[in-house]
Amino acid sequence: MADLKPPISAPSTGAKPQAPRRRWPLRVSRWAWVLFGLVIIFFLVYPFLVSTNFMFLFGKSPSLSDLENPKVEQASELYTSDGVLIGKYFRENRSPVPLSQMSPLLIKALIATEDVRYYEHSGIDLAAVLGGAVSSLRGEKRGGSTITQQLAKNLYKIRRQQSRGGLGYIPVVSTIVAKTKEWLTAVDLEQRYTKEEILRMYLNTVEYGSSAFGIKVAAKTFFNTSPDSLKPEEAAMLVGVLNNPTAFNPKFHPAAALRRRNVVLDRMGQANVLPAAEIAALKAKPIVLDYHVEPHIDGPDTYFRSAVSQFVDAWCDSTGHDMYRDGLKIYLTIDSRMQAHAEEALHERMKTLQRQFDNFWRNRGKNPWVDDEGNEIPDFIATQMKRTESYKTLANRYRNQPQRLDSALNAKRPMKVFTWKKDDNDTTLVMSPLDSLAYYKHFLQSGMMSMDPFTGQIKAWVGGLDYRFFQYDHVKQGKRQAGSTFKPFVYLTALDNGYSPCDRIRDQRVTINYVENGQPMEWKPDNVTREYTGINMTLRHAMARSVNSVTAQLTEKVGWENVAKYAHKVGITSPLLPVPSIGLGSAGDVSVYEMVDAYSTFMNTGFRSEPRLVTRIEDRNGNVIKQFDPKQRRAIAPETAWLMLYMLRGGMDEPGGTSQALWEYELWKKNNQIGGKTGTTSNYSDGWYMGVTKDLVTGVWVGGEDRSIHFQGSQQGEGGRTALPIFGKYMEKVYEDSDLGITMGPFPKYPGKITRRYQCVSEQPRRRQAEAVDTIVVDNLLENLNSGAVPIPDSL
Repeated sequence: MADLKPPISAPSTGAKPQAPRRRWPLRVSRWAWVLFGLVIIFFLVYPFLVSTNFMFLFGKSPSLSDLENPKVEQASELYTSDGVLIGKYFRENRSPVPLSQMSPLLIKALIATEDVRYYEHSGIDLAAVLGGAVSSLRGEKRGGSTITQQLAKNLYKIRRQQSRGGLGYIPVVSTIVAKTKEWLTAVDLEQRYTKEEILRMYLNTVEYGSSAFGIKVAAKTFFNTSPDSLKPEEAAMLVGVLNNPTAFNPKFHPAAALRRRNVVLDRMGQANVLPAAEIAALKAKPIVLDYHVEPHIDGPDTYFRSAVSQFVDAWCDSTGHDMYRDGLKIYLTIDSRMQAHAEEALHERMKTLQRQFDNFWRNRGKNPWVDDEGNEIPDFIATQMKRTESYKTLANRYRNQPQRLDSALNAKRPMKVFTWKKDDNDTTLVMSPLDSLAYYKHFLQSGMMSMDPFTGQIKAWVGGLDYRFFQYDHVKQGKRQAGSTFKPFVYLTALDNGYSPCDRIRDQRVTINYVENGQPMEWKPDNVTREYTGINMTLRHAMARSVNSVTAQLTEKVGWENVAKYAHKVGITSPLLPVPSIGLGSAGDVSVYEMVDAYSTFMNTGFRSEPRLVTRIEDRNGNVIKQFDPKQRRAIAPETAWLMLYMLRGGMDEPGGTSQALWEYELWKKNNQIGGKTGTTSNYSDGWYMGVTKDLVTGVWVGGEDRSIHFQGSQQGEGGRTALPIFGKYMEKVYEDSDLGITMGPFPKYPGKITRRYQCVSEQPRRRQAEAVDTIVVDNLLENLNSGAVPIPDSL
């Protein structure tokens, strides 16, 4: 094995030894290249990680479907059946318009101010980004976002809570992630849409302040004009507001808004949009506003809007739609012209009636809240005040401080209140809360509804005097005893069980025996005049004259349980007590809505049509997404329904019929026929009229807010004098409006053969005469009620 010897050094030559080679710079260079490579890979992979929300770190990004079908919050619109826009529902009030309906100067001002290289980039302006970064390092605030990036942020709410991921809660990192999303989304938008489409979406999306979203609403809010009619200085102001809708709002910060507008005008000048001389002239002009902010539920204050909201809200809940952001188009059954006619008729009559009511009680030196004996109820207002929400709030605030509570209730301040003495129905008075309550309790109220009986389409709905001051709806929300308008359900029960209109019952004093809770009871109903003719009356004549004694006897014959059953079959949904007095309307409270529904069954050949307020709902593009067709079911036989119409006509045809005050109205051309029934409850607390024509069924109620507030005496307080005139005036207006297509004429003839005798001679020669008195007077019924035999009606 060879010896291992150390190497022999080379002989020295005298040269300086060479230093060993230093290798660490090479190692550093290699790591730099690795780091550089990782950065490149990161920036290649990072967009993918962000767009896919890797491990839920980055939050949700717009999907392909979101990009191709962007959903912008848009107000839902409410249209009447004749195409009139009457209101909107929204959180962000927005009504998109095409680019062709916007002023060209608006578009040029936007580009000159927000994105001067708009047509040169593909969503990201690198020069602007670098300029913004440099400005930030200098401590200056300068945005680098393009119009497309701003659209991405506004359109998809990228910086909202639901778009955050795990990294979204880390300062600085969250901003980087959000910016990345904006860049990626901006590039995607540029690939899918033209520059013009992006401008259209942007101007229809952004906020302009004062709850105005989109250029159409902004132009209307600030200048009461349309986007295509904006003047140069107006367009510049709206573009300037975009930078900060609050700080540059011209209504609240006019000086700041003026400065910002002039900046935009300068940018327009720099971009050669307008010549320098014109820019100078425009900058010298002040900002002139025509300011109007739409409330979140825009449109006239009407009672049916609440019913519509409830119905559409329920539908939206079941289908996943949002009435306040989906841009739905909701088409109603209400006809704007018929609604106007109904409101005018009600207001005209109620204004006159209120004057009579005030004079009636002023002449007696009393307030109108009285007991059964006509005596003013002591401490009525104080008692009623304790039931109000305002009292409960004050009582809670001044708990155990009665003097301060009393002081608050009597503290006077200016209040805007309802009045019939001015055309706009409002005035300002100095009142305390107690004064205000007493003031409003003096007013008679009213409710009215008119419906197409064949389709169930509600054509007019007037729930009160003025929704601004009286929000309680007397069409569907309010329920009162129906008085004699309930009598037809007794006759319906008889006719559907073999009786005929010509069958007779004597008008005489009767005693009705019955058993209540195992105890024998008796009831002696009385006619309002406390007189009995002794005439053996036909059923038609008795119903026409609203004779209590005949109705009570017929109720006993057919069974009061059956009367309740038939009332429910044709449309009454409220609970009814099966008691002997049910035929006189004192067995339960019902609404105008229910009564119109029930009477419509007579007109619709025995089919009950469910009342409808909405016919269809469309999406924002006009596609029908829900059609609400009539819902009908057979309730009574067609012959019975036709005979009931014939019975209702008796109010006009029979001697002394309670509807004959309608002769005073222009309703009797072309052999026109009208059926109807008046109704009045005890003490004249409620006045009703139910009117039926060949096209419409209309119900009207009049009364005080409380049952103790009413007229005294049939000459003022019965339904034929309070409610019937509203129906008469309404039908006059409807017939005069030829555009409605509702004409006078007779009821349709029965298509087959009537199997029962219905044409019979009345006991008196037919002649035009004053209507009969029509109210409920109960003789010993009150004693029975107090003994527990019959539940006590509220109006007694």
